[in-house]
Amino acid sequence: MKVILLQDVKSLGKKGEIVNVNDGYARNFILPKKLGVEANNKNLNELKLQKKKEEKIAQENLDAAKQLKEKIEADKVVLSIKVGEGGRTFGSVSSKEIAAAVKDQMGLDIDKKKIQLKETIKTLGMHPVPVKLHPEVTAELKVSVVEEA
Repeated sequence: MKVILLQDVKSLGKKGEIVNVNDGYARNFILPKKLGVEANNKNLNELKLQKKKEEKIAQENLDAAKQLKEKIEADKVVLSIKVGEGGRTFGSVSSKEIAAAVKDQMGLDIDKKKIQLKETIKTLGMHPVPVKLHPEVTAELKVSVVEEA
């Protein structure tokens, strides 16, 4: 019997897959536990429509991420930190501070976890910081660190 899985089933398949199983396994386990439905024409059409909807949503998310990338790369963020003798900095700039500065200066709400800072910024000057907006889209934010007046 062919079955469309509604949830991931260990050692059988992932959600949305059409799998071939024994009739007894389908009647006694998969169907009663609502892990899948029989693969008839009605259910196959519903699956096709659901996949189209998911693809459309994924494409919209990708387009939104690309637009956000253009906004981020067009501007820069300025942060100021305390500097002592000889240009040595006190403290550093973390992804949390960068996210707060982006919200204040650019009006964009970016999660600090998306800012991929290898280590905190401890020097003055311009620093390119990668921001992962989507699995396929990574923007480069320009962070300018200046001396606090």
